[in-house]
This record gives sequence, structure tokens and C-alpha cells, in this order.
Amino acid sequence: RVPGTTAHKACGDYLSEKLAAFGADIFEQKAHVTHYNGQNIQIRNIIGSFQPEKEKRILLFAHWDSRPFADEEPDPDTQNRPIPGADDGASGVGVLLEIARQLQLQPPGIGVDIIFFDLEDWGQPAFDKNYLSGEWWCVGSRYWSENPHKDNYKASYGILLDMVGAANATFLREGYSMQYASNVVSKIWSIASHMGYGKFFVQRNGSYITDDHVPVIEKRGIPCANIINLKDTDNGFAPHWHTHNDDMRNISKATLQATGQTVLEVVYRELDENNI
Repeated sequence: RVPGTTAHKACGDYLSEKLAAFGADIFEQKAHVTHYNGQNIQIRNIIGSFQPEKEKRILLFAHWDSRPFADEEPDPDTQNRPIPGADDGASGVGVLLEIARQLQLQPPGIGVDIIFFDLEDWGQPAFDKNYLSGEWWCVGSRYWSENPHKDNYKASYGILLDMVGAANATFLREGYSMQYASNVVSKIWSIASHMGYGKFFVQRNGSYITDDHVPVIEKRGIPCANIINLKDTDNGFAPHWHTHNDDMRNISKATLQATGQTVLEVVYRELDENNI
């Protein structure tokens, strides 16, 4: 799913078609950006809006691109090849696709917007020593935050799903989420605990992660919680992060289930006060 490739286009078409099949109104954002290495890259943000007529809304999002580098690989000869991105990107997208299916079967009391952001993971690789100042991460979400699919778009809050598929995942309370959306974090983690998913949604603060929720918070003023697998490792992530081992061998149905059912429960507990 590296931007600019045939596989990336095919995946984007699939995601757009599935959201439409599940009853969402589809918006697509396409724009060209010049990236850190001077390369011109087209981004494609895919938005599915459920019950667009409802005023009260929740935003659910993940990134769907995969990193073109494996800069955490110990062998330099393999670092310039793309990662599979089964956990980093695809896991969150997969959970949101199932949530979209459920939203069609049982519409919630509020409107829901699902966004698949592009070009989150093409930040300058660690092996490139020619450091260039700029915002090279989270490009798709930053673009949408400055150019939302609807003028003056607002949501009560947002939930980001990033790396939510690994076995024995630990979703610590990420720093920016706690700083700007502590009440949203408390709601999600409390519901997860009551559903028996406390071993995944750990009641412990984690580090600050530059991720797609940051521009949504800063530029749209929407409080967002990041559900992300954080570990006590040198880089703070699971061992397969940004390596060629980020494949289906690391994906756990139990983790996907815990994430999806928790987020769905959060959505279904919300009511649109205007329609009570």
C-alpha cells in the first residue's frame, strides 16, 4: 500500500467500494504533495459518512498507507524495501471496515464519519542522514485537517486506531490523548474494562506519539484519543514495528475483537440529544 503504486490504488478502490457497500456517503480527497526527498506524491484520503444528516458526530480514523522503508531492520541491505504493514495501518483499517458493516446493520443514535488517511507513514527514514526540516509524517491527516471534506466540519470527539492487531497488545493512555481528550480516554478505557478487555486497555500513561490525531486536535479542535500499542522497548513500539515482520503472523483475532467491540460500544452508547 505504498503511495504511488498499483497496489496502493487497488487497495484504495477496495476501501472506497466497501464503505459505499456498507451504506456510507463517500468523499475522496486527492492532492499532490512534494515530500522530503523532492518526490511528488498523490495522497488519497477516503471518507465514509454514516447518517450525514445527524448533527452530533463521532470521527473514527486510521491510516491505510504502508511505509516504503523498513528502517528498523538490523540489516541495512533490507531497509530500503517496503514493510507489509499488517499491524501498522491495516489492523486499524480492518477494524473500522467491520465497524462500518455493523453501522449499516444497526445504525447508532449519532452520525459517524470513518476516515482512512493516506501518507501517514512516509516520514524521513532513519538511514537517510541528510536531515530535512519539515512535517513529513501524518501528511494525509494534516491535509484533511486544513481542508475538511465538509466546510466547518465538527465532531464531538475522534478515535484513532493505530497498530491495534498484535497479540498481547497494550494500549497505554497516549500522551496527547490525555492532554487534550482525557475524558474520551477515560470513557473508552472504562468501557473496555467493563467488557473484560482490561488486559489490552491498560490503565497506565504512555508516551506522546506524533500520529494522525495530532493535526485533527490542533487544526480542527476535535479532542481525539489514540488507541495504539505501546511497549517498554527502545523505540516504544512492538518488535515488528517498521520491519518486514509486520505481517499476518503478528495479527491476533483476540486483539482485533477487543478493539472493535470496545469502539462499537462507545459509539452505540452515544445519543443525539437533538432527536431525543
